[in-house]
Amino acid sequence: MAFNDDSFIREVNEELRSDQMKGAWRRFGRYLIALAVLIVLGTVGYKVYQYWDDNASSSTGDQFLAAMKLADENKNDEALAALDKLEKEGHGAYPVLARMRAATVLAAKGDNAGAAFQTIGKDQSVPEAVRNAAKLRAGWMLIDTGTYDQVVAELEEMAIPANAFRHSAREALGIAAYKAGNMAQARTWFTQITEDAASPRNVANRAQMMLDNITASGKAPAAQG
Repeated sequence: MAFNDDSFIREVNEELRSDQMKGAWRRFGRYLIALAVLIVLGTVGYKVYQYWDDNASSSTGDQFLAAMKLADENKNDEALAALDKLEKEGHGAYPVLARMRAATVLAAKGDNAGAAFQTIGKDQSVPEAVRNAAKLRAGWMLIDTGTYDQVVAELEEMAIPANAFRHSAREALGIAAYKAGNMAQARTWFTQITEDAASPRNVANRAQMMLDNITASGKAPAAQG
């Protein structure tokens, strides 16, 4: 009888649970349905946004590649027009990339691209890494078109040990000082490169070559060990 009693108890419990579920459904069913609908709508909405985002990025990427092709074909005015449109209407990171590429096209045309890069470098809405890259490009252009002090104003803050762009910044500063005839300052910058264990080998080799030239010129005293 123990077995039959156990079976009976199980059946009663199942019925009770069933009745409780029915009561719960009558009380809360409409809320559960509404919640389910919201979840479905949210999922669909996310998928639609994801689809739009992917396609918008893809479409903008195609436009950027088309502008790059125009630039490569030296159709600079057409490339600049396409890049300007991307800067205003592009999706994701492409507006910033369009600005950088437009500045490069201006350089190819012989325009004052340094100013365009300087503008990007000062724009706080642009990611820091891109700002630094723009400042670096501006600084290197100023070696030919500006003064040593202008190069310093653009790049000195990037020549500190914690900055990932310090190697190229120091090289530009060293070359600008050398070009200005300031051999002592040029030696300082190039020495910072050769003494930095993290300096890329090609940059360190060029810096050492410049140090050898400065020593051979006799215009700056050799560093004392």
